[in-house]
Amino acid sequence: MGAGRRADRKLARMSNTTSVSAQTSHIGLCVTDLERSLRFYCDGLGFTKVLSYELDDTMMPGLDKGLEVASPVAVTSQFIELDGLKIELLGYRSPAPSGRPSTSRGTVGMTHMSFYVDDVDVAAARLVELGGTIIESTRVSLGIEIVFLADPDGSRVELMAPKPT
Repeated sequence: MGAGRRADRKLARMSNTTSVSAQTSHIGLCVTDLERSLRFYCDGLGFTKVLSYELDDTMMPGLDKGLEVASPVAVTSQFIELDGLKIELLGYRSPAPSGRPSTSRGTVGMTHMSFYVDDVDVAAARLVELGGTIIESTRVSLGIEIVFLADPDGSRVELMAPKPT
């Protein structure tokens, strides 16, 4: 019997008997302007800067593969935190960020982050001052006020009020 078949059988036995224990770590968000995103999330939503790393693939061979980007890699990894939620803002100097975030909650993959605020209109206005864009078509009242914004790079942020008690 080949090594591949033995590994497949071992994996099948493990998946039937072994449970996986997981603990939250963080959400990663690639941004085009780190300082602008820090203002939006920290000044606008109340996140706090916690850890920051200047990384490149000369100091960490294989970083390009781990981040799934082409070498050479130079990136600032800035962690921010609010109520135990950690977001890693990735500000690439090389290679330049590319692509677009989801524009529909019906698109596969991460579609948005959601936050309770005291007042949707006040919070949305502040986030617009910090580079956000209100998506007016998403403003609804369902027993709770809801509106979506795009952050400075287009990632969707949902604001909800009042917070359920």
